[in-house]
Amino acid sequence: MPQKPTALISVFYKDRLDELAEALVKKGYDLLSTGGTRKYLEDLGHTVIAVEDLTGYPSILGGRVKTLHPKVFGGILGRRDLESDRSQMEEYALPSIDVVVVDLYPFEETLQAGGSHSEIIEKIDIGGISLIRAAAKNYQDTWIIPSRDFYGEAIELLDNSKLSEEVRKQFAGAAFQISSAYDNLIQNYLTGEHKMLSLGEGQVLRYGENPHQKGVFHGKLEDVFTQLHGKALSYNNLLDADAAVSLMAEFKSDITVAVMKHNNACGIASRPSVLQAWTDALAGDPVSAFGGVIIANAEVDEATAKAMHEIFFEIVVAPSYSNEALSILKQKKNRIILILNDFAAPKMQYRSLLNGVLAQERDHHTDALEDLKYSTKLKPSAAEIEDLLFASKICKHTKSNTIILAKNKKLLAGGTGQTSRVDALTQSIVKAKAFNFDLQGAVMASDAFFPFPDCVEIAHKEGINTVIQPGGSIKDQLSIDYCDANNMSMVFTGIRHFKH
Repeated sequence: MPQKPTALISVFYKDRLDELAEALVKKGYDLLSTGGTRKYLEDLGHTVIAVEDLTGYPSILGGRVKTLHPKVFGGILGRRDLESDRSQMEEYALPSIDVVVVDLYPFEETLQAGGSHSEIIEKIDIGGISLIRAAAKNYQDTWIIPSRDFYGEAIELLDNSKLSEEVRKQFAGAAFQISSAYDNLIQNYLTGEHKMLSLGEGQVLRYGENPHQKGVFHGKLEDVFTQLHGKALSYNNLLDADAAVSLMAEFKSDITVAVMKHNNACGIASRPSVLQAWTDALAGDPVSAFGGVIIANAEVDEATAKAMHEIFFEIVVAPSYSNEALSILKQKKNRIILILNDFAAPKMQYRSLLNGVLAQERDHHTDALEDLKYSTKLKPSAAEIEDLLFASKICKHTKSNTIILAKNKKLLAGGTGQTSRVDALTQSIVKAKAFNFDLQGAVMASDAFFPFPDCVEIAHKEGINTVIQPGGSIKDQLSIDYCDANNMSMVFTGIRHFKH
C-alpha cells in the first residue's frame, strides 16, 4: 500500500495530464488511479497503483462504482493533525492521499449535443463529485485539482514549490464552485427547469457591442472554430459568426456562399462552384458586403480567394482552404480566417433581460417539400419550389419582420427588422431595384402570415408570382383569393419563423 505522498488521478479528459503527472512524480508522489486513466499513465511509463488493489474491489456496475470506498475517502478525509484520525488511518491501512486530480463526466456537453435521456443520466458523475467535495473539504491536508483548466497553474506551483494551505484553500473554493454549477445543471434537467448553463470565467473580449462596453465570451470557441489567421474575435464578430454558422447549417446539399452583415444575410447564392456562389452572393449587395463576414460550405480555392481579396471583409469561415487560397487571404494582417469544425450546437438558446434570463429551444425546423400545403389553384413549378424553399431558409435566419425575395437560388433582397410586413416588402423591393435586379419570376418568402392581402398585391405588381408563408391568419382566404384571381401560386408551411 502507498506510504509516500500519494496523488489520486481519475479523469475523463486527458489534456495536459502527461505534464501534470510528470510534475507530480518529480516531486516524489506515488500515483494511484483507475481504469482508463491508469492505462494512460502506464502507457506514459509511470508506475501506477490500481485503486482496486487498494480497496480489494474491482470497478463494478458498469463503471458506476470505482472509487467509492472507505480506503479512498478515508485517505482523503483523514486529518493529519488529529491523533485519533492518524491512529485509525494506521489501524485500517489507509493511505495518505495528498493530491486529488479529478474532473467530471461531460453532463453539459452531452445535454447540449442532444443526447438521449439514458445517455444524459449516465453522465451524472457520482464518484468524481464525491472526490472533489471530500478533497476540498479537507483542503488543510489535501490538494484538490478539480479540472484540466487548473493543470497549468498546478504544474507551476509544483515546479516552484509554492504550494501552501492558502493555495489549497483557493483551489477548494474553485472546486466547490465547479460542483455547485454541475449540480445546478443536473437539477435543472431533472426538474424541467431551463436556467442559464454554467458560465465559468470566460474569455475577455476587446470590448462589447461598443467600445465603451466591456465584453466577455463564455464558452469553448476552439470546439467551433480553428483560427488560422488574424486578430482575436470581437463581440460583434462573434454575433455575426454565430448568425453565419446558423444560416449555413441550412444548406447541406448545394455549394453555397453567404455574406453576413449585422447578423443578416446581405448576399447568398447556391451554385455549382464556390467561385460562382461567391460572385452571385456578393452581387446581392456589394455595398453592404464591405466589412462583413463571409461563410462558405465548400473549400475556398485560389480563384475564389483572389475574388474575395478584392474587397474588405472582417472574417471568412469555411470547412477548408487550399494552400494557394490561404496565401492570398493571409495578405491582410488582421483578416480573421476560420475553419468551421464539426461541432454540436446547443439545443437551447438564452437571452438576458430585465432581472432574469429567457431560455428557449433552437428553431430546428427547416421548411421542406413535405411541409408545403398548396393553397391556390395554381401550383408552383419544380424550379419555383426550389427557390421558395431557398428563400424560406434565408427568411428563418433574418430579423423579423422580414420578407425575402429570391430567384434562381440567389438572394435578391431582404426587408429586415421592420415593424410592418408591408414595410419589409417595400424595403426589399427598393433594395432589389437599387441593384438592378429583375423581379419578374422572383419568389417571395415571409417569416409570418399575411394579416391582409396587401403584400401579395404589391408583390404581384412587381412581377412576383409565387409566395411561401406560414399561413394561419383568420384572413388567409383574402390572400388566397387574390392569388387565384391573378394567376399566382402560394404555399403554406404551417411553421412561423420569428427571429427577434
